[in-house]
Amino acid sequence: MGTAASFLFSCRNISKLNKNELEELESTTNFKTQQLQKWYKDFMQDCPDGHMTKEVFRKIYGQFFPAGNPSPFVDYIFNVFDSNKDGVVTFKEFITAIAVTTHGSVDDKLKWAFKLYDIDNDGYVSRFEMLDVVTAIYQLHGRFHASVRGRDAPDERVNQLLVKLDKAECSTMSSAERNNQKELFMRG
Repeated sequence: MGTAASFLFSCRNISKLNKNELEELESTTNFKTQQLQKWYKDFMQDCPDGHMTKEVFRKIYGQFFPAGNPSPFVDYIFNVFDSNKDGVVTFKEFITAIAVTTHGSVDDKLKWAFKLYDIDNDGYVSRFEMLDVVTAIYQLHGRFHASVRGRDAPDERVNQLLVKLDKAECSTMSSAERNNQKELFMRG
């Protein structure tokens, strides 16, 4: 297998999106036609059946983060990409998530991040959910081990974020509270 970029971005002569699909995606993602066509070809190269599985996600993340363990983080992020919760990510779901994370508004990015941390989809982010995701990020980067202590430990990072959100005394944050705290949440 080649580099992560070649794995995700190698192209062949694959069918293109039709005009209606392009127009819809242009209006919802703010990507240009040429960008969408390139992303689509790359997606179809890696997912010829038009659906990205969690295993493909895991392989991609594993190539971008070879020193770490991508599995826990992939479980969480795949859940956000798979917006209709059918167990696969379509091109539309994929490009929509990419659009939000690359050039979405602060509010859109906040909503997306909230979905990542709200593991059980109950409309709240608990300290435990936050800790699970932060720990998964540490594992992704190969930084989670017993010697990580003090301010750099995952639980301390979560405590710091909760203090910034003025939620040190509370174990959850609702989506309504999230709207009031979005600047602090985004700065994290």
